[in-house]
Amino acid sequence: MCLMLFTLEAVQAQSNEDEVRKVIATLFEGMKNKDQNLVEMVFHPEAIMHTTIATADGATLGSNSVQDFINRIATTPANTILDERILDFQIKIDGNMASAWTPYEFYVNDNFSHCGVNSFSLIKATEGWKITYVIDTRNKEGCK
Repeated sequence: MCLMLFTLEAVQAQSNEDEVRKVIATLFEGMKNKDQNLVEMVFHPEAIMHTTIATADGATLGSNSVQDFINRIATTPANTILDERILDFQIKIDGNMASAWTPYEFYVNDNFSHCGVNSFSLIKATEGWKITYVIDTRNKEGCK
């Protein structure tokens, strides 16, 4: 009986990790295809976005609204391909809350732009996993 419960919990945990991974992959698929609806559907309505901006004496915090991000994706010129390539997924889940750490490389029209890490926070809402918070780093040096 204990083995069955452990197996069931392991299957459920893997299923949740797969669902979180799919939400994040959907975000970047929507971004690459300039699909505003696909990008919008992965975010919680109250989601927040930040980026770190390196300075000589530390870092500052940059921010923009999810709607501004979606609008920038939707208005990217047709001949421009924005391709964020996720290198790894490190996902942690506790009940209805998840976090994901995703190192990435970013390309514009197959030309390397920058690399960094995204840190996502998600909740499992009635309609499934939704991104509630994203913060990222953006580096021109030290990339693989």
